[in-house]
Amino acid sequence: MISLPLLTVITDFDCLKHDTGGGGHPEVPARLEVILKCLEESPLLPHLKFVASRLARRASLLLAHEEDWLFRFEEAVLFGKSHIDHLDNQIGYHTYQVAALAAGAGLKGIDLLEAGDARQIFCVIRPPGHHAEKGKPFGFCFYNNVLIAARYWQEKYGRRRVAVIDFDAHHGNGIQAGLERDPKSLYISIHEHPSFSYPGTGFAEEIGTGLGKGTILNLPLSPGAGDDQFLAVMRERVEPFLEEWRPDCLLVAAGFDGHRADDMSGLGYSTALFYQIGKQVSSWGKRFAGGRVVSILEGGYELSVLGESVEQYVAGLLACELDI
Repeated sequence: MISLPLLTVITDFDCLKHDTGGGGHPEVPARLEVILKCLEESPLLPHLKFVASRLARRASLLLAHEEDWLFRFEEAVLFGKSHIDHLDNQIGYHTYQVAALAAGAGLKGIDLLEAGDARQIFCVIRPPGHHAEKGKPFGFCFYNNVLIAARYWQEKYGRRRVAVIDFDAHHGNGIQAGLERDPKSLYISIHEHPSFSYPGTGFAEEIGTGLGKGTILNLPLSPGAGDDQFLAVMRERVEPFLEEWRPDCLLVAAGFDGHRADDMSGLGYSTALFYQIGKQVSSWGKRFAGGRVVSILEGGYELSVLGESVEQYVAGLLACELDI
């Protein structure tokens, strides 16, 4: 019997081709370069398997997006525009294809898990996705990679009770908008309080609508909040919610911009916190979701700490198996 790697990392060097135009834009190719370099030089490397992503097909993209947006996105790239709707959303010649590669990573990971060819999945891709809404881009995001993966898991494999945990410093408005009416999905977000942070959504009072009321758990933190506040919220609010809800599978929007050195938020997380997050996510995956866990990279923009932060998260995902 072939032993599976403890963690399958899905990535693609073509993700480096998405050009955000320089000029101080924070979402740069070097983000992936520092992460992959750190993992390749890590003592964890023997337990990792690197697998190429695949393009998300149009049918998969339409699980979360309007066809008009797909046409508008493709047209903007073909006409050589520098951005769509806002200067945050910089595009280049390769952006349309690269965004489909980013969206396809989660789908590839789900297929591997469901086929029994992987244990846990971490998608190291760009551009990020959790701000993208059904018909428009937001905050560096074009396709909502996590939402597409959630719908794909539901539709292809019948894992209807999908739980999404988002620990990016910013609220995932696109994920919430896509799931807030679905009584069989769950969205949990721990983020900087929307009164102080982009995109201005994610107040605690936002709990879902219609049949989905009660399936959204927003846990905003005040600026300056650090490791203790984050861990208390995970222990006191998130774990009981998951225990009551009992998901079939777990998707993680893994953002690292809450680090105290990252000026994209006012949060004060240490590098070591990401180890604790990874360890808890892996534990919850085994306890509540049959070990079915797919993490997808979102934010994290301070290059001096990003690689090490991701390495700590990966170490946490592996902690139970390696006793570290």
